[in-house]
Amino acid sequence: MNKPFMPRLVYFEPNALEYPLGQELKEKFDKLGIETRFTTSHNQVRNLPGDTDAQKYRIAKTTLVVGIRKTLKFDTSKPSAEYAIPLATGCMGHCHYCYLQTTMGSKPYVRTYVNVEEILNAADQYIEERAPEITRFEAACTSDIVGIDHLTHSLKRTIEHIGQTELGRLRFVTKFHFVDHLLDAKHNGNTRFRFSVNADYVIKNFEPGTSPLDKRIEAAGKVARAGYPLGFIVAPIYLHEGWEEGYRHLFERLDEELPQDAREDITFEFIQHRFTKPAKRVIEKNYPKTKLELDEEKRRYKWGKYGIGKYIYQKDEEDEIKSHLYGYMEKYFPNAKLEYFT
Repeated sequence: MNKPFMPRLVYFEPNALEYPLGQELKEKFDKLGIETRFTTSHNQVRNLPGDTDAQKYRIAKTTLVVGIRKTLKFDTSKPSAEYAIPLATGCMGHCHYCYLQTTMGSKPYVRTYVNVEEILNAADQYIEERAPEITRFEAACTSDIVGIDHLTHSLKRTIEHIGQTELGRLRFVTKFHFVDHLLDAKHNGNTRFRFSVNADYVIKNFEPGTSPLDKRIEAAGKVARAGYPLGFIVAPIYLHEGWEEGYRHLFERLDEELPQDAREDITFEFIQHRFTKPAKRVIEKNYPKTKLELDEEKRRYKWGKYGIGKYIYQKDEEDEIKSHLYGYMEKYFPNAKLEYFT
């Protein structure tokens, strides 16, 4: 994806127009000649166009719903933060392996919330409750917030808001390179800007509708030069022919792009590919031609917290993944911090 996301169809909750951002988005889309409709609630969008499930799914991914976030109780967001800050839900990307397919089910459209000031006030209360501890907010649990922010600037507003707090920290992750409007945000070092990166094979085969690796890495360079603390999520780590070389190449390219002074504070998160039975069914329905390996026989089963177990790589494969990726990280980024391997 080389052009920023532009919805083909936009739904508004009527009350969304009572907020400045709602007004602004309505005017913007009207000017652009994009069809807008009204819906009673962002959870109840009906009659999305399309004849088959696969068609409906694709059209939904190009649909934006502009609503109000009514529940201002934030979900907890381990392991990387205390809370998830709800600025948007849904994603315009088409990553075959994505867990949002299962969690969002029949509502894969992109939702953005216009009551940003109310959400930020709620964040302030969470910060206050935990003082004098630091409180970290994750802004990308259920969306790729950077992928939509060129339209809303809610993320930028949040970065600057958290930048003014003493004990608040913000983090998010993206597969998009549309970062230019965020480079001058007054972040005060309180936001960790993370990119999801992978071997070329994985991006080309399983991440349609997202930015190519080169563009992500170039964007990471810009973000580093804008003084943001940087992070990389390598996920899902996926075994394929030549994977060792593929991941080594990824680290080489990061090494070429990133300025020296940014390397003192870089985090990595490593997540191996895994899937559940329900996820496999949804993936095969949404992406019937996928080359993603989803063979239970090849995997080991790991019991899950909520009764849903996951199929993960065999122990010897996991050890091999670990030794290669740890090795690349130590070679190219000896001062980086590994947050977790899972």
